[in-house]
Amino acid sequence: MKTTRGMKLFAAASALTLGLAACGNSTPEKKEDNAGKSDAKASGLSGTINGSGATAQQKAQQAWRDNFTKANPGVVVNYDGTGSGTGREQFISGKVVYAGTDSLLKDEEIQAATKRCGSEPLELPLYISPIAVAFNLPGIKHLNMTGEIIAKIFDGKIKKWNDAAIADINKDAKLPDLPIIPVNRADDSGTSKNFQQYLVAASNGSWGYEPADKWPVKDTQSAEGTSGVINLVKSTEGAITYADASQIENLGSAAVEVAGEFLPYSPEAAAAIVDGSQPKKNATDRLLAYDLKRDGSIKGAYPIVLVSYVIACTDYKDANDGKLVKSYLSYIASKEGQEVATKAKGGNAPISDALRAKVTAAIDLIKG
Repeated sequence: MKTTRGMKLFAAASALTLGLAACGNSTPEKKEDNAGKSDAKASGLSGTINGSGATAQQKAQQAWRDNFTKANPGVVVNYDGTGSGTGREQFISGKVVYAGTDSLLKDEEIQAATKRCGSEPLELPLYISPIAVAFNLPGIKHLNMTGEIIAKIFDGKIKKWNDAAIADINKDAKLPDLPIIPVNRADDSGTSKNFQQYLVAASNGSWGYEPADKWPVKDTQSAEGTSGVINLVKSTEGAITYADASQIENLGSAAVEVAGEFLPYSPEAAAAIVDGSQPKKNATDRLLAYDLKRDGSIKGAYPIVLVSYVIACTDYKDANDGKLVKSYLSYIASKEGQEVATKAKGGNAPISDALRAKVTAAIDLIKG
């Protein structure tokens, strides 16, 4: 990968910023700020870029923006958690210069994005996170569940928390005689699609719907965005939902059946499923799409996972947009950027070095 002088200086600024921060309170804040400003001016980066999309990425995007703009105070980065579907629409229409999505671009979206960009877009897996099955049951923080049980709960076929199917694999839990209230996303959501893909793969045929961004079951309790479903479950005893694990706060969560055992979610277990999966057949050096193996057969790999992508152009009408997007995405993909999001409780598992090499090569195609 060719590295511009500006990128070298930005990397130096980032390293210096983190190094000073690691020294603790004994280092004056003024020195840290001045170092960031000096190096940022030398890099020549300035301007504003706007993005929107997946709410699952929101905490990670906040951490990435804060650290990138701290090192480059001439740059403003905005990210609006509108949901994956809206993010893709706004990117294709040219309202934003990059987007986050938990669902891969469809063929017709790739064609539309290619028309907008003037060349095939980039689709980069930069955020890997477990999807938690989260519930509100006072006094119960952990339950075991199979894919079949989860599918039947969200399809309204298991209706009570003390149902024999749940009780038989949770003998130590005092399950209440309480109605189960499934809560799903009301908006088009990549998290919904990823969750349904798990249900299809792991439920022994108990989930009869085609995975889609739009939730397929009618007459359900629902809310907009990740924060919406979490707030609804927190206020509703007996409720259960699926959501990015970094945002479930103090709700209870399920360990799911994996290779004959029950495995709780963790970023590390989520990353393991990506390493055990193959690229999609239509993947290219720009469209880095993966066909995740979600059936629970990979030991130690949590199967309810989303790989969230960042979509961008390689050619922008405004060359400065290209320069800023390239710099920002390079930071996100870097080891430092991935770790910053994890430490900020972004919920992500850092991408592997092998995947980073592919992502970096794609980002290097951006002109600017």
